[in-house]
Order: sequence, then C-alpha cells, then structure tokens
Amino acid sequence: MFDVQDLAEKVHKTLHHYLESVRRSIRAGRFDLRPRLIERPVFIVGCSRAGTTLVYKTFSESSRLASLQRETHDFWARLHPPAERNWDSHVIPPQYANDRDRQALARLFFIRCGRCDRIVDKNNQNGLSIPYLLALFPQAHFVFVKRNPGDNIQSLIRGWGKAEEFGDWAAALPVEVAVDGGRYRRWCFFLPPGWRDYTHSSIEEVCAFQYAAMNEAIVDARRLVPKAQWHEIAYESILEDPSATFQSLFEACGLPFDARLQRHCQQVLQRPYNAFSRIGTDKWRQSEDRQRIERVLPGLETVATRLGYQLG
Repeated sequence: MFDVQDLAEKVHKTLHHYLESVRRSIRAGRFDLRPRLIERPVFIVGCSRAGTTLVYKTFSESSRLASLQRETHDFWARLHPPAERNWDSHVIPPQYANDRDRQALARLFFIRCGRCDRIVDKNNQNGLSIPYLLALFPQAHFVFVKRNPGDNIQSLIRGWGKAEEFGDWAAALPVEVAVDGGRYRRWCFFLPPGWRDYTHSSIEEVCAFQYAAMNEAIVDARRLVPKAQWHEIAYESILEDPSATFQSLFEACGLPFDARLQRHCQQVLQRPYNAFSRIGTDKWRQSEDRQRIERVLPGLETVATRLGYQLG
C-alpha cells in the first residue's frame, strides 16, 4: 500500500540535505573570499568518561558559542595524522601549530555553523595536546572536567566494551591489541604515550593507565595557561548543583548565563548524555568491576591527590 506520509518524510529529508549542502557551499565560498578568525575558543578537556560530554553539550547551548554538536577527532586526525608520528600517541606537539591549522578550524566552524567568532570544541584526545592548542590560540579558555578515579575507571571499562563507538578510529593501529586475554581487540578512546606497553594488559590496568596519563598531561599543562583562561570543575560538583556550577563556569569564560540556560541546567541531569547507567557518585563500589578497580587504585594515589581526590 502506498504510504503518502512516508514519501513526504523522504522528500523532506532529501530537500533538507540538498539545501544544507547548498548552504555549506555558499559559506565555503564566502569564507574563502574573506577568511575569519576564531577568538577566545573554549576547549573542554578531561579524561574520557569524566563528564566532558555533559559539559560540552551545556556550553553548546550558549548563543554566544558556535558548536558542531559533535566531537572533532576526525578533523584533528586529518590535520595531523597519528600515523605520521608512528602512532606513538594522540599528542600533537606545540611546534605543529600554524596559521593553516587556525584557518582550517575556523573554516570548518563557519561552513557548518555560519559563524566562527567564538567556538566550543571537545574531543577525548585534546587533553593530550593543550600546549599545541594554546600555541594555536593563545587566548583560548580551557575547561578541565575531572572525576574521581573509581567511577571514571569503571565507566572506561564499560566503554571499552563498546569498541564500535569508542574505538572506530583504531582499526589502522600497527600492533595487535589483546587486552584482558583477548577480550578487547580494539583500542578505545585515546592513545597516551606508552600505550604499546599495555596492549596485552588487564582491562583495569589499561583504564588506570589512561586515567593517569590523561589527567597528568592536563595538570602538567595547567601551568602554561594564564589563570584567567583555566577553569577546573569536578564532575561531582555538577551532580550536586548543576545550575550554580555552570553559572560559575560560564561567567569565568565571559559568557552570559541567562534564564534559558538556567532552565536547561535545572533539567540537565534528568536527560544525561551518553550515560551507561543512572547518574551518581561512587557507583563503582556496587559494580561488578569493584575488585578489579580496587586492585589498581593504589597506583593512582599521586594523580588523585593532584586532582584533589582522596582514595579510600
């Protein structure tokens, strides 16, 4: 039987896709005729599964920021392919920063969003490249999202079980990955320096390594960033009072926090982004991975202390 509604939906989608393609082509031409500059971009950084998506999506609600509404790993990987650095890590060295990179990012946002004056960007690898991003944009603001090691590692373990989502980029890695006796065959999230030493380790050892490596890299880079451009927030603070926490962050970044944003923040925990389970703290203690996590936590005492967390 002929379905008129189904046909109408298909026609609508086709027209929308066509019009969006035309719109982007026009924007590309406009940008090439008169290139724009990005000013004071906001980069959301932190370990994967620390709550960075929640923070990114909330900043994306600001009318003052252009947002792609998605992560940008593919863009940065095309700009500076990890394969050209022998897949040593996802670190982009600061000396790689140049005008071409600045223009490429501005062009991407202008084509997709129609503007690129101020932007917000996030992907789970940028925390390893803060010196590069700062060299690229000396006026950039960095929002560092941190989370207690137990919950963060438990969520990383869960994420490694979703390789099609968090490891789709890793098929080209030049070495065999057989984590946890071969249960995990594709590396997930990001490559810290030294990752090859963990390709045959237990999953909890890999996730503890990733947690420590990412957070240490971010904390080490903190001293390079002017204090007025550096903002830290604990995931647990967001859960306690999202409105007050985000208002403080927005104001620190020079962004208005209006009534619409306040309403969004009042409801943000009711519709979590990409959560594996209910929102809460100390969830790892009730998880099936508790013993695994307890085994690796002592080795994280130093980084936990640097982040302001106490183990035990």
